[in-house]
Amino acid sequence: MSRTDTPAPHPAEHAEGRLRTFVRIRAGGLPGAFWVLWGGTLVNRIGSMVNPFLSLYLTGIRGVPISTAGLILATVGVGSVISQPLGGFIADRFGRRVALSGGMLANGATLLTLGHAHGLGVLVPACFVLGITIDFFRPAAQALVADTVPTADRTRAFGLLLWSVNLGFSMAMVLGGYLASHGYQLIFWLDAGACTAFAALVWLAVPETQPAAGEHSTGGGFLTPVRDRAMLAFAGIIVVYATVFQQAFATLPLAMRGDGLSSTAYGTVMAVNGVVVIAAQPLIGHRLGAFDKSRVLATGFGVAAVGTTVTAFASTALVYGLAIAVWTLGEILVFAMTSSVVADLAPAHLRGRYNGLIGMAWGTGFLLAPVVGTRLLLVGPTTLWLTAACLCLVAAAGQLTLAPVLRRRTAQ
Repeated sequence: MSRTDTPAPHPAEHAEGRLRTFVRIRAGGLPGAFWVLWGGTLVNRIGSMVNPFLSLYLTGIRGVPISTAGLILATVGVGSVISQPLGGFIADRFGRRVALSGGMLANGATLLTLGHAHGLGVLVPACFVLGITIDFFRPAAQALVADTVPTADRTRAFGLLLWSVNLGFSMAMVLGGYLASHGYQLIFWLDAGACTAFAALVWLAVPETQPAAGEHSTGGGFLTPVRDRAMLAFAGIIVVYATVFQQAFATLPLAMRGDGLSSTAYGTVMAVNGVVVIAAQPLIGHRLGAFDKSRVLATGFGVAAVGTTVTAFASTALVYGLAIAVWTLGEILVFAMTSSVVADLAPAHLRGRYNGLIGMAWGTGFLLAPVVGTRLLLVGPTTLWLTAACLCLVAAAGQLTLAPVLRRRTAQ
């Protein structure tokens, strides 16, 4: 060997280099505030076990009939409609940290109240307040990402946030399914504790990112996002998709119970959602920013239509799990791109309110989902899931129609 020859790298060094490159491409260059938010979200999602099992809690533990449970769950949706616009206004007016930490603490207190509630006189208002508090923090979190992450990296950042949500969610569903089969009280306490931990982490470790008054280039009020026709149309499309998405929590556990499957089976099936996101998002999330957002969204809606069609023919945990896996591939595309579109459309000083409007769209879908879903389920599971598939296709068509407007807005 001549002195100029370079020794071949050791296989372990080569593998380590490839791993570093893999991580750098997907997670490198993002600010510290984002990673605190990412970690807090993970902690919060690990403890988020109440909402997925709420329909089973109401019907199984509190003895509420299915039709009545649908109406009670709808009060959560009513609260959600109020939740995010209010949270977005607070985030723009008083700061991201106040809205995020305050919302989490209020949600924790509400969970403890709901877990000890008896009778409709307490269950109904507790569920309404749960709807207000459960996503109150979300516009502030989305605005914080838009405040701190450069435009070119936002789709990747929102995808990583979704990855954190689902990493925690997959753990929560397995743990929640086990705990639900042994009683629900501990679920409420763990969820409330996770909310408190998230609030403390943000308050202590995340700097305020709200733009200063001097940075406001234009005025804007509480209803400014509603007057933005492109944003309003996009919110309408999200309402349609959200009505389908929420069926995973509102009617899927009831449909599975109708097939003789337990709450543990439901928890395991829903954990597939997290597993698919954990496996797939790092492989595709960093690539999505290179594609047209509307086409990616329409593809996501179409994939969701395939997933709900598979659900129509499910009767075993295995087939339900396959359906959820397909649903989730669509979810990866939709969630990352939705937040990125809102960040593109929103003026910097109105990011909280624009995210509040899109949150209101999700809340409206969540309001409609249990009312529509439980009644379609009473007609028959096949009717429910094929109707959901049609709604996903409607959302895809609407997004492709809106695409030219969004492209023009992004190019400005």
